[in-house]
Amino acid sequence: MTATTTTTTPRRPKPAALTLTPAAEARIAELMDRAPEGAIGVKLSTPRRGCSGLAYSVDYVTEETRFDEKIETPGGTFYVDGASILYLIGSRMDWKEDDFAAGFVFENPNAKGVCGCGESFTI
Repeated sequence: MTATTTTTTPRRPKPAALTLTPAAEARIAELMDRAPEGAIGVKLSTPRRGCSGLAYSVDYVTEETRFDEKIETPGGTFYVDGASILYLIGSRMDWKEDDFAAGFVFENPNAKGVCGCGESFTI
């Protein structure tokens, strides 16, 4: 009888569902510096709301959820809601500030349309 050996190829790390710009990472660090007691990170989700159907929502999170994607940034942990990942694959998240507004801005290749105010999108 001959013995067979099996070798396992190491898995390469899977790419993140979305990428964060340095400005977005810096904003996450600012948010974590003044986070409420018990916050372990910041989480992006896409709840159903707005005139186009889905909206981007960024909130503090106090516990990890099993299917959330976890992205370590220099300023803190960023989570992507597990139920939202399919809507966000390939997206880019940035932080923009000007004289009139400040907020996270998303480039989402999955969005088929956005509302006029830019607050919601449709897939």
